[in-house]
Amino acid sequence: MSRKSCAVYVVGIVCASLLVLGIGLYVARVFRTVMHNRLKKEIVLVEGSRVFDSWKSPPPPVYMEYFFFNVTNLDEFLGGAKPVLKQVGPYTYREYRYKDNVSMVENDTMVSAYNVKSFVFLRDKSVGDPAVDNITTVNIPAWAVMKKVEASYKSFLVSLWMNSMGSGLFTTRTVDELLWGYEDPLLARVSATSPDVDKMFGLMYKKNGTDDGEFLYHTGVQNYLDYGRVKTWKDKNERIYIFTPDLCRSIYMEFEKELEVKGIPAYRFTPPRSVLASKEENPANEGFCVTPRECLGTGLLKVSPCRKGAPVVASFPHFYLADDKYVADIEGMRPQREHHQTFLDLNPTTGVIVRANKRAQINVLIGKVAGFPKTRAIVNDTVFPVMFLNESVVIDDASAARVQKLLLIVNVVSNFPLIIVGLGGILLIIFIILMARAHNQKNEVKRIVFTKPSYTTSTEDDTSYSPVSDKEKDDPQNGTFIGLTPKADPQA
Repeated sequence: MSRKSCAVYVVGIVCASLLVLGIGLYVARVFRTVMHNRLKKEIVLVEGSRVFDSWKSPPPPVYMEYFFFNVTNLDEFLGGAKPVLKQVGPYTYREYRYKDNVSMVENDTMVSAYNVKSFVFLRDKSVGDPAVDNITTVNIPAWAVMKKVEASYKSFLVSLWMNSMGSGLFTTRTVDELLWGYEDPLLARVSATSPDVDKMFGLMYKKNGTDDGEFLYHTGVQNYLDYGRVKTWKDKNERIYIFTPDLCRSIYMEFEKELEVKGIPAYRFTPPRSVLASKEENPANEGFCVTPRECLGTGLLKVSPCRKGAPVVASFPHFYLADDKYVADIEGMRPQREHHQTFLDLNPTTGVIVRANKRAQINVLIGKVAGFPKTRAIVNDTVFPVMFLNESVVIDDASAARVQKLLLIVNVVSNFPLIIVGLGGILLIIFIILMARAHNQKNEVKRIVFTKPSYTTSTEDDTSYSPVSDKEKDDPQNGTFIGLTPKADPQA
């Protein structure tokens, strides 16, 4: 067997082996399983894992934007007209967050930590100076006290205090005061007899440089899908559940669409209308009502227990996804999905959050309160917007580069069987070409060997012998008995 034939057969054997091996590995998903097992080890919340340090101190910058609703027709509203509000903002703060007092519990299946947040004002990203700009809005401390003593003997006393101190149903305060706190005269009077009442009030009071209490997180050691409570990396039909302190409850998000953030593929999850739907529209939400009597319409959630009994109502900004009547009750509400939707963009392979916007609105439920004459002019109960926030984060460039590199490795390793199949396919083509060429060369040799040669006798032949006569040429025994006569000597 020639070297060329051996080379052809070697190519054929290697080709067949690669095809069988590649197809087998692809069907068995061996490399994909190995890669995902590796990812499982990297995304658990334990010391030394890839995500632990970034979980304790997230590298991407987080921004908190605050938008306030300024009342522009206060006297007319107190006289029975529809309130007219003007949105003022954003007042933007850089949010720094880290985990404190981190400790592993329950055999490393859970990790305990305190979420510490601090805020630094960013003038270049804001519309004005929060220490100077004034906002006229609902006097939340006054409404909280009034609702607490409603229809009791204390209502008369509280009404006298309010009149003597000039505490009205609405107040004008700076953005700084509304956010980070001020001493309210009515609360100061109440706290003198009720030590459990804080004389300070602010929508973000005691939240700068403090924590929201202790939280327990799944580490993912037992089940890596528990990490971060992300349970839907691949399945678009599942829901993501996230606890939101602003709403005092967990909300769920559902898949909306596929997109790309800084070159990283992502799934967008958003809360559907059913999350804050009324009990009539979604009976499962009845359990989130403070009492069945206080269940509100679609798009609203009363969060009094989280606000020390104050009649605070949570919603999405501008009553996005809420019943139309709440939008119609307030002049100045313009819900838009682009600006008011909460969403989470998640890479399905690694579970990394590449972009997120949490948007929530704080409202106060106001109306007639028994024992307080000033409220008689308010015709109907009104869910009155005070402020909404937009907490946003986008993966930073350095983190995005690391994720892109990781995804490249995952894709290459996971698709390695296809690469093997591709090499086998290339070798198959080479093998077919070599076999075809070998076949053509073999046919050419056969054609040369089996073709009958033809002979001619030239008159110029200088052989020393020639046939005796033409008759002998036709003799059937010619070739066996040949009579030859010498040529005539030309010199004879």
